[in-house]
Amino acid sequence: MTAEATQSRNITLGTAGHIDHGKTALIKLLTGCETDRLKAEKERGMSIELGFAPCFVSGTEIGIVDVPGHENFIKTMVAGASGIDGGLLVVAADDGVMPQTREHLDILTLLGVEHGIVALTKIDCVSPERVEEATQEVKAYLAGTFLEGAPILPVSSITGEGFGDFYEALKTLVASISPRLADGVFRVPVERAFSAKGYGTIVAGIPASGAVEIGAEVVLLPQGTKGRVRAIQVYGRESTQALVGQCAALNVPQWDPRQIKRGNVVTVRDYFAPQQWYLCNLKLLDLERNDLKNGAQVKFHTGTSEAVAAAYLFQEASLKPGQECLAQVRLKEPVVAGPRDRFILRLPSPARTVGGGIIIEALPKRLKRTHPEVLEDIRMRAAAVQNAPDFIEYCVKSAKRFDIDEKELSLRTKVPQERLPEVLADLAMAGRVMKLGAKRYIHPDTAERIQRELLDIVGKFHQQQPESPGIPPEQLLTESGLDKGIFDELIEQMQSQGALVRRKGCLALPDHREQIRDAEQEFLGKVETLFRDRAFNPPAPTEITGLIDARAAEIDRALRILTEQQRLIRVDQKLHFHVDAVAEARRRLVGHIRQEGLLESVKFKYLLDTTRKYAIPLLDYFDKVAVTRRVGNTRYLGRAGEST
Repeated sequence: MTAEATQSRNITLGTAGHIDHGKTALIKLLTGCETDRLKAEKERGMSIELGFAPCFVSGTEIGIVDVPGHENFIKTMVAGASGIDGGLLVVAADDGVMPQTREHLDILTLLGVEHGIVALTKIDCVSPERVEEATQEVKAYLAGTFLEGAPILPVSSITGEGFGDFYEALKTLVASISPRLADGVFRVPVERAFSAKGYGTIVAGIPASGAVEIGAEVVLLPQGTKGRVRAIQVYGRESTQALVGQCAALNVPQWDPRQIKRGNVVTVRDYFAPQQWYLCNLKLLDLERNDLKNGAQVKFHTGTSEAVAAAYLFQEASLKPGQECLAQVRLKEPVVAGPRDRFILRLPSPARTVGGGIIIEALPKRLKRTHPEVLEDIRMRAAAVQNAPDFIEYCVKSAKRFDIDEKELSLRTKVPQERLPEVLADLAMAGRVMKLGAKRYIHPDTAERIQRELLDIVGKFHQQQPESPGIPPEQLLTESGLDKGIFDELIEQMQSQGALVRRKGCLALPDHREQIRDAEQEFLGKVETLFRDRAFNPPAPTEITGLIDARAAEIDRALRILTEQQRLIRVDQKLHFHVDAVAEARRRLVGHIRQEGLLESVKFKYLLDTTRKYAIPLLDYFDKVAVTRRVGNTRYLGRAGEST
């Protein structure tokens, strides 16, 4: 291993083109590297596997992937092209545009490649007239593609003719590509794995997102095997880290290379798992006889993986050439992929590329495509997934239990937990999410809907019980079905906005006033007098019916109203005290403990000149409201008692 490069950019270019058009020879001329490393490749004179080469352009090191051009190795070409930032389309001047020229260009387009140049090779084998003719042929073919207007550069890998112009165009290409940000969750689709003497297992590939450093714990999927990165090479040189978009090799000695294959994924734990269902945005190539029927059997390529799959279209019975739609894909074998990953669809027989697109998200199961609410949701999801902030907002809005915490958001959106708070803060500042508590968030639309429902519950309560000052918060919480954390935050917000007011410990609409008839007010006064006169031996509800000519239901109603108006305090299910009696009992209790330091429970009845039947429930009530603190049968002052 050599010293780390002094300057490198996480940019990787990839070749594309028909077999025997000189891709490997061009890379050797450019880099000095022989990317055909297998014996069979050297014997047959064609690339079978992917080749990787470091390349210095204006003193900056980038990576180049050389892909096979034979139609039998298209799946290998897709695996290699999945991680590139720019394409080097290679067309031989003697052949011109050929079948794999077309298919490779289609694949680059479907994978979202937007930058590239064209090398017109083997010019030493043809006349100048043929070079010009081939140039015009290629130019015409590229019209309407992402390479329209790209430089077409005649070059010979044998004589070196035209290499200067080719290299200058390459410099311009590299300068036009912005390196990908390494702020995602680290993930690298495995290109190959092998064992190196003195190191052990090496896995190689181009990271699809994030960064990894020496010493990091990683996991191999789908195996689920954990390991730790002991050494890293980037572009064949030792490095302390590997970034998204770099040709990288990771030394993870805990793994067995015989158990690793192309299509596996190296990542960090918890964020990714092998999945069989994916929601996708699918576009067909605009080719003749390129219809795709609902449920069609296809080969699904994403990252470096390939899987047999069935494509189920939403709404459409079939998709016409050049059209696009939302689809869900069921894979025969699970693969690992994330939001915004690109994919390619190929028909198995006859083998050809038919389309591709963007993965929106993994699905736990098949969605019912006939449900309008499902269709609306997937449209929203497809629009939101295009960038991290929009997708984060969507995930907050679609949270199953109204709100969502940062960890769950991070796992679903694949935005690292250390980066997520900054994005959420920006969204909150823009009014697109609301923070609840420490690390929980709710969407403003959801909060507004819940608050309307809470106001409806309060309004109905006023209609049913106009004599009450409001609904007890505990009852409102129960009827709403909300988590207490969300409830408390939203109620506090509604109070601060004036949508709700708190009266006598209850919640009410601002314009609500208690409505009690004069006759009922007189009856309430009689009941209250009983409790005031019998301060520490208050009457039970059944006893009151004998003292006042009233039915049990009327007594229960009176006790409820007096409690709501805070004229009585209920200390247990069937025992009420007058509010003045409770205040006096508290005064005596606190005074005694301050003087003596403690109170043995048995003595409390003597302080009140009552019986155990009344003293102990009242003492337990003082424990609940923190006036006292119980240790065995002894009471000490609690938080509320100390502040009295």
